[in-house]
Amino acid sequence: MRIITRPDFDGVVCAVLLKEVLADAAPVLWAQPAEMQNGNVRTTAQDVVANLPLAVGEAALWFDHHVSNMPQHPHEGLFRIAPSAAGLVYEYYQNQLGPRFQDLVAQADKIDSAQLTHDEILHPEKYPYVLLSMTIFNRRASDEAYCNLLVELLRAGTMDPVLANPMVRQRCNDAIAANKAYETYLNRHTSMRSQVSITDFRSLTPAPDGNRFLVYSLFPQAVVNVKVQYEGPHVAVKLGHSILNPGCRVNVGRLLARYGGGGHKGAGACRLTHERAEAQIEEIIGVLIGNREYID
Repeated sequence: MRIITRPDFDGVVCAVLLKEVLADAAPVLWAQPAEMQNGNVRTTAQDVVANLPLAVGEAALWFDHHVSNMPQHPHEGLFRIAPSAAGLVYEYYQNQLGPRFQDLVAQADKIDSAQLTHDEILHPEKYPYVLLSMTIFNRRASDEAYCNLLVELLRAGTMDPVLANPMVRQRCNDAIAANKAYETYLNRHTSMRSQVSITDFRSLTPAPDGNRFLVYSLFPQAVVNVKVQYEGPHVAVKLGHSILNPGCRVNVGRLLARYGGGGHKGAGACRLTHERAEAQIEEIIGVLIGNREYID
């Protein structure tokens, strides 16, 4: 048995809960949605998949909440449009898990659905769970080990030992520094078209990373942000409804499913080929400027 989930805060919390109720020794395979959709990860009937599309193979259990991953066939587990996949895992196993992880799951719900206050956006260092979520990536060789470390630390049930860990503390400090630099990059590389803010990092290698909610504060007139950057041989496009100016009616997950991606109603991503990227980005921006409910 393997636990297969995504290397983000929601995925880490899914792994925490699943290790509590399933085989403690079950390894966690950290995978991205595109890897699942492209068949690079083939699941088996013994695997438990959470917070990811189930595109190729079987699974003993599947938990997901993304509108673009609506199942075509019944599966064991739980699928529902919800704030987080971790919340669905917790609901499914609540009798076995009890109240110990209630606060952790509430934070996963809040962070994954971007229900943050203005102060949490501007000063994540004051909010331990928000800051911790900004330390999780899938870019470096050490990221897999770091995700596994967080799973074990968070299973203890309190944040104090998590934040006291030297690796976590260093990553938190790095995230705070990166967020400060990220504000400068956003201001230099973001433009407005109608009510859409467009952040184009294609001239930067590597593309900077930081507080994904900060752009909404810097460009309060925008109802949605488009972020474009290179990721290996692809052009990555990431969309997010503003959480401070909630006027975007486009279902992002359904829109990006047309381009091989997906996500939630309010946030999602896709990867485009270089040959077709420019035209497809213009199509996406056109839909966002039109601001009509998108149903494919």
